[in-house]
Amino acid sequence: MQTYIWQRKKWPHFTWDEQSILPLLSIARLKQGKLIQKVHSLLANDLTRVEAIVLEEETLQTARIEGEKYNPESVRSSIHRRLGLDYAGLPKVEQHIDGLIDVLLDATAHSKSALTVARLQKWQAALFPTGYSGLNKIAAGKFRTDSTGPMQVVSGAIGREKVHFQAPSATVIIQEIKQFLSWWQQSRKVTDGLIRAGVAHFYFITLHPFDDGNGRISRALADMALAQDDGLTKRYYSLSKEILAEKKAYYNVLEQSQKGGLDITNWLVWFLQCFINALDTSEKLLKSIFFKAEFWRQHQQAILTQRQRKVLNVLLDAGRGNFIGGLTTRKYVALTKVSRITAVREINDLLEQKLLTRNQALGRNVSYDLNWKL
Repeated sequence: MQTYIWQRKKWPHFTWDEQSILPLLSIARLKQGKLIQKVHSLLANDLTRVEAIVLEEETLQTARIEGEKYNPESVRSSIHRRLGLDYAGLPKVEQHIDGLIDVLLDATAHSKSALTVARLQKWQAALFPTGYSGLNKIAAGKFRTDSTGPMQVVSGAIGREKVHFQAPSATVIIQEIKQFLSWWQQSRKVTDGLIRAGVAHFYFITLHPFDDGNGRISRALADMALAQDDGLTKRYYSLSKEILAEKKAYYNVLEQSQKGGLDITNWLVWFLQCFINALDTSEKLLKSIFFKAEFWRQHQQAILTQRQRKVLNVLLDAGRGNFIGGLTTRKYVALTKVSRITAVREINDLLEQKLLTRNQALGRNVSYDLNWKL
């Protein structure tokens, strides 16, 4: 008979091998520090763009891990409405999408607020506003009962199911959650923040206290722990994007750890590598925004009109090679609502200040681009 980690005598007193974790922890801290430094250099508008981009990724990917595919436009619509960005032309949003985004925002924006039973139940209820998961009626906003049998993670055809994991009985869930919340509070004082995020994710998903939504909530808890660690109220990377990319390995290491002893070194090694990958991916994803911040830092002394700044920002936001056809005099007029003569004069001024470069084509096809060489 299989023994699960929660059946171990010293549960839930997890242990891990510091020597195995320390190298990855050092790399993670170095990359985290560099990325935070770049984030701190951003202006308010760009910070909001970062939040929107990362939140969209996190929403889409954490849902996909559970086999749900959301419409990206609907997700973007919900996020833009919440962050005060333009959402004209974007579709209306389904309640469950709004609910997931509310949970993700609450976990980070209010990471300093107490984590309570009521808060966890509100999160789960937000994920299932109709009280259904697919066609199945669930206890939304309440912990599970054993009325439908034990909570198991299974795969395979009916009659040939393979049980990957069985969660603690519903009769002990309240007690287990109270113990989890006690650990959550006390661990902030004694456990490294990145390690704590990994343990929180593993601990909660092992309890599996709800009929559904446990994976999404466990990942939100990891984000909440990371927000408490770095002191930021916005996420600047998506863990779920990396988990989805390694979904098979994710489930394998979870299963192995849940069937093992209280030493969860393998899980934490995997989690830290996932965190490092998330930082690297974020660096690429946000490259254009970081470039924009550095561009204005280097050219902060440039004497420019508001119109010139607007045009330069349009080019920066489009990204290198993405402003189709290049900047022309006609496009400058359309963007700034000035006369052709004024447009020519302001473009020439930007060329003299080496903020713009002239593309190769001559004659009537002359166009310009940002000087991408800082």
